[in-house]
Amino acid sequence: MRLLPAQIDPRDFDALHDDAPAWRGWVESIAGAHGARVVGQEAEGTVLVARLGDGRVLKLYPPFLRDHFEFEAAMLDRLHGRLSVPTPRLLGRGERDGWPYLLMTQLSGEPLSASWPVLAEAQRLELLRSLGQLAAEVHALPVRDVADLAPRWPDFIATQRQRCIARQQRTGLPAHLLARLPAFIAGELPAGEPVLLTGEYTPMNLFTIDGKLAAMFDFGDGLVGPREYDWLGPLCFLAAGNAARCAAFMSGVGARLDDRLRLQLLRLLLLHRYSDLPAQIACTGWQVAPDFEALTARIWP
Repeated sequence: MRLLPAQIDPRDFDALHDDAPAWRGWVESIAGAHGARVVGQEAEGTVLVARLGDGRVLKLYPPFLRDHFEFEAAMLDRLHGRLSVPTPRLLGRGERDGWPYLLMTQLSGEPLSASWPVLAEAQRLELLRSLGQLAAEVHALPVRDVADLAPRWPDFIATQRQRCIARQQRTGLPAHLLARLPAFIAGELPAGEPVLLTGEYTPMNLFTIDGKLAAMFDFGDGLVGPREYDWLGPLCFLAAGNAARCAAFMSGVGARLDDRLRLQLLRLLLLHRYSDLPAQIACTGWQVAPDFEALTARIWP
């Protein structure tokens, strides 16, 4: 069995990730060392994920994502058994050729990305309320030493501001909005108490059963910062452009949207670690909004 590459950059890792046969042998070898066999590989996600035949999940991280490995391990310990919705239980951790990995329990349910399109509108509203409540539960947990595993929020924001224009050009923000971008992202952001941010209240990282929220997973790219950062997933992927859906989610978190908060949220969206507005705003026609103020009213009425 050949060794995992000691040096690999993000581009080469992405190519490896998309070639499941290329990394099958590695996860089979690690699984075998833990008395298990691989029964499936996940195509989604930012790391290599394999389902094992004994109800466990193996997550293998490239060396350049060791910080994600450490943060996820800490979050799994902090969240499991403390929320109204199940999260994976951390079962073990290890390393192979400089690549860290975690073993955790496998969750049950249907991905929300698959169930959302067929839900009745009343079910969607109830699910959004549940998502808001779940986020509030996580944000109420103590941060403690998890903060040591995440970048300082001011440093993170400073870096994102430096990279924002290039990213928005690359991802296709309309030219008339790009022209207004430098002044806009320099504006006010939410400044509440730092909380545990999972970043994963999105359809790709949630399971449902019979239309109800059933599980949440994948915390490697979380942060510690203001709670509003975690609101972006539901408010963009699921609620954008629909006032009733926005209100349902906000009722779950126990807050209300106003013009000032909408602008702060849009700045956070533009500065988000994975900001890509064409892929993330689930309402049509937002690109023709003449300015950012009009855009907030369009996506979060």
